Amino acid sequence: MRTEATGAALSTFADNRARGAVGFDVKVEDGVTRRGALHESGSLRVRFPSPEGDGLSGVFVNTAGGIAGGDRFDIDISAGEGARLTLTTAAAEKVYRAPGPAAGLNIALKARAGAHLSWLPQETILFDRARIIRRIDIDLADDASLLLCEIVVFGRAAMGEKMLHGEFIDRWRLRRGGKLVFAETIRLDGDVGAKLAQLAVAKGGVAIGTALIVPGDEVLVERIREASESFGGEVGISTWNGFAMVRFCAQDAARLRADMMAVLGRASPVPLPRLWLN
Repeated sequence: MRTEATGAALSTFADNRARGAVGFDVKVEDGVTRRGALHESGSLRVRFPSPEGDGLSGVFVNTAGGIAGGDRFDIDISAGEGARLTLTTAAAEKVYRAPGPAAGLNIALKARAGAHLSWLPQETILFDRARIIRRIDIDLADDASLLLCEIVVFGRAAMGEKMLHGEFIDRWRLRRGGKLVFAETIRLDGDVGAKLAQLAVAKGGVAIGTALIVPGDEVLVERIREASESFGGEVGISTWNGFAMVRFCAQDAARLRADMMAVLGRASPVPLPRLWLN
């Protein structure tokens, strides 16, 4: 039964949720990628270090210091014709315990004709009883290219912390030339620790990752497989529908990050963000 005190507590909780949004576009001017219109609101910011060659790099900063239940963040990025844009985060994003509604993260990425977009955030770390729903929608022109990676860590093993319960929903949609070529939704909820322990899920792994590479073919897949002897975790590589995908699973985040960097080093047409090398 909902009491007046309970209602007041829920209202206070809702009023203190973080909100953040970033939207901007980039375009080519005099052979160099430049930022166009930029919109920022709430606790989400993006900063642009010094230009690197003819491309542009952006770094996202969440001034809320993490993500908690009921928070909402929206990102909408568009790379204009021929533009080259690399995006990352200033640090790993932490998702904390959610006593109420799940947090929401919505990411929309667009790349026009001949553009290249690299979406390379650092790890997302889920604390015990964290709840988050993430949507990633990608819209590419037929001849645009994309390098996208995401790493999710279930707890902080170095601190003796594990994610045992919670909710993680991850929805990806990729369109190329207006056609849907990839759709996937991952859902882990309830007793997450027990599910990750299952052989068919993660075999006890605490870190998972995905790299999506467009375009991708067997030549690229073979180039990535040449690094397989150096992998510290489990890595699966495949290609279909004109793109390549690499799946990662490891017993610790550091091992998975090293594997991801090895793959990105062979797949990326541009250097990794400097923050990845620290």
